[in-house]
Amino acid sequence: MRGVVPTYDLYGENHPKRPDFWLHWETIASRSQLHNWEIKTHRHDTFFQILYFRGGTGDAVFGTQSHPICPPVMITVPPKCEHGFRFSRDMDGIVMTMLASRFGSSGRRICDAGTQPRLISLTSGHADTIFLVQSIERLSAELISGGTFHDDLVESYLRTIVLLAVRMTAPQHPNTNDGTGDRLKLLQTLVNQHFRNHHPAEFYAAHLGLSATHLNRIVKTATGQSTNGLLVGRLVDQAKRDLVFTSASIKQIAYDLGFADPAYFTRFFTKETGRTPRQYRTEQSARMVV
Repeated sequence: MRGVVPTYDLYGENHPKRPDFWLHWETIASRSQLHNWEIKTHRHDTFFQILYFRGGTGDAVFGTQSHPICPPVMITVPPKCEHGFRFSRDMDGIVMTMLASRFGSSGRRICDAGTQPRLISLTSGHADTIFLVQSIERLSAELISGGTFHDDLVESYLRTIVLLAVRMTAPQHPNTNDGTGDRLKLLQTLVNQHFRNHHPAEFYAAHLGLSATHLNRIVKTATGQSTNGLLVGRLVDQAKRDLVFTSASIKQIAYDLGFADPAYFTRFFTKETGRTPRQYRTEQSARMVV
């Protein structure tokens, strides 16, 4: 019988209060060498992890399954996923632990609790693979050196890394000549142009020459969520950005996002995130220090 799997914010550390960071990073060696190069099975409630390995060998354990680590490789670990690692003493790499909620709907495929961990080989010469490696290395350098616009650059690099990982691990569909890709690109453009108007799914379906049911099926296959879920996610993502990166009042943000009633915006945001706009702004502001 398996024992209880411990839950940590950072492996081996128990905090009586919620941690005051949204991102923590360290080398693989700095923590694993304290534990004889073995990180026993554990999980994180709200944190998402990216591990990047340049060299060395090891095994990643997810639940009861073991997978060899063959650098160069990137591993993503979603919240609540049971995981552990065994490393060789020459393992070279970094691990980044961050709030999964930071990435909104764009990173949902790999960041949300309940999604699967991913091992992404970085040996390919594909342009996305090269760009992903460059982005990780640039992020690593920025985390070490800092400088002007440090926080903004860290967030930008991380978002690029997550989006590339989502694209590289997205399921490939055999029919590439049915116009689905073009329709999804046009849908994204239309959503970015009109999401503040709160149009229903039928509005976008009509512009794409589809029924709402057909559009919903396409979106569900590509993103794992419904068309309405995509539209709600876009509004929530923008609200989060405005709350964190602008000094606008909550009332002004509500109006800018097309809500005629700020109180309704507060109810909408609370339903989707579990926090009021004011609570979210306060929490994220406290975690802005990397």
